[in-house]
Amino acid sequence: MENSQKKITWSLQDNKRTEQERNVFKPTGKPAKSKNITYLFWAVIIVLAISYLLPFLYEDRVEVCFTETYCFNSQDNIFLYGLYVFFNITILLLAVFGAYVVGKKIGQKFKI
Repeated sequence: MENSQKKITWSLQDNKRTEQERNVFKPTGKPAKSKNITYLFWAVIIVLAISYLLPFLYEDRVEVCFTETYCFNSQDNIFLYGLYVFFNITILLLAVFGAYVVGKKIGQKFKI
């Protein structure tokens, strides 16, 4: 064993850091900032932008009526139609998320 080679330890800086430089990477004890609000904000902006781009991509005129007297279409009322599409996409996404949450809770109750 005495004749075996010494194991080489590789270091990027050959332990040239001072104690203060090493302490820079220690945890501060502060909780990490949650970026959920930022992600949610950008997701809403992207879905809103897509909902306003859809009427431009679809050339046919689409008419939507809430009541018999109140109707709007995709070419004359772009703002209202964009909001209509945005709310429909939002409702679909919330329904999928709600089904996921309910399914997860049911799955936890009936573990196989």
